[in-house]
Amino acid sequence: MVGIVLASHGGFADGIAQSAEMLFGEQSNFAHVILRPDEGPDDIRGKMEESISSFDSQDEVLLLVDLWGGTPFNQASGLLESHPSWAVVSGMNLPMVVEALTQRMTNPEASAHEIATAIIAPAKDGIKTKPTNLMSEMQTQTVASSDKSEEIKNKSIPEGTVVGDGHIKYVLARIDSRLLHGQVATGWIPAMHPDRVIVVSDRVAKDDMRKSMIREAAPAGVKAHTVPLAKMVEIANDSRFGNTHALLLFENPEDVLKVVKAGIDIKTINVGSMSYSVGDVNANNVLSMNQEDVDTFHELKKMGIKFDVRKVPNDKPGNMDTILSKAQSLLNEQNK
Repeated sequence: MVGIVLASHGGFADGIAQSAEMLFGEQSNFAHVILRPDEGPDDIRGKMEESISSFDSQDEVLLLVDLWGGTPFNQASGLLESHPSWAVVSGMNLPMVVEALTQRMTNPEASAHEIATAIIAPAKDGIKTKPTNLMSEMQTQTVASSDKSEEIKNKSIPEGTVVGDGHIKYVLARIDSRLLHGQVATGWIPAMHPDRVIVVSDRVAKDDMRKSMIREAAPAGVKAHTVPLAKMVEIANDSRFGNTHALLLFENPEDVLKVVKAGIDIKTINVGSMSYSVGDVNANNVLSMNQEDVDTFHELKKMGIKFDVRKVPNDKPGNMDTILSKAQSLLNEQNK
């Protein structure tokens, strides 16, 4: 596995590393070093060397630095002289770091040179503006061409046609009140390889602004749609979606229960995040529930649904029985 070092003037590298681990979870063979105002070239080089020596292997190392020609870049470049398999990329931003971690996660055998090549385009593509007319003409055309309708249609395929085995594939079904956000876009989508993300929500399907934000949040190459529950049931029964690999996102367990009862074949639910509302209790640091939520999870369990309690793929799975027991105890105390 390629070791990755982030290096910058001031605390920039520390901040990006913290942001990246919020999206991916704690990372091994991943370090961040900074050049303080009272330090010089030897100091930052020493920090780089110390970080690299802590990696499981020093054969493949990728150094991401803030500024071409700056001290972190110059010292990183000096290290390459005796390590031709290493690579340095400047202009570090969060999309670049996210793509580097994604590449490493999905292809552990990739070399530092291969990852360095792969992260350039996402680093550039991550620079966008609102309104889009503030961007260059070429960038504006690229964004416009990637803006897909939230409607899921197969107009070019005659109704009744059986594509593949005629059954949509669910690579992941996740409960996350934030829906399509950083942890999903940079963690679960690269890990599960869907070709569509489908937000299943009656409420969000009526909100044009949220639907637009969801479309824009989808990574390149993945279509994002928002549909009401009844539409999702139609899609599940449409044989034209037999080659579709979908990642489903739900805001709450109640919506999951409704579609399961309607016949959608979900066997495992990834429980990621449930935001707090008045009357809820905090079952853990990311899951807030009310009595209806707890009862719904129990009903899903009775139906044979399994639970995968993780924010990001690298997290250790939580114990849903323990979480529900704690939530019920807190609700009982709250109702006394």
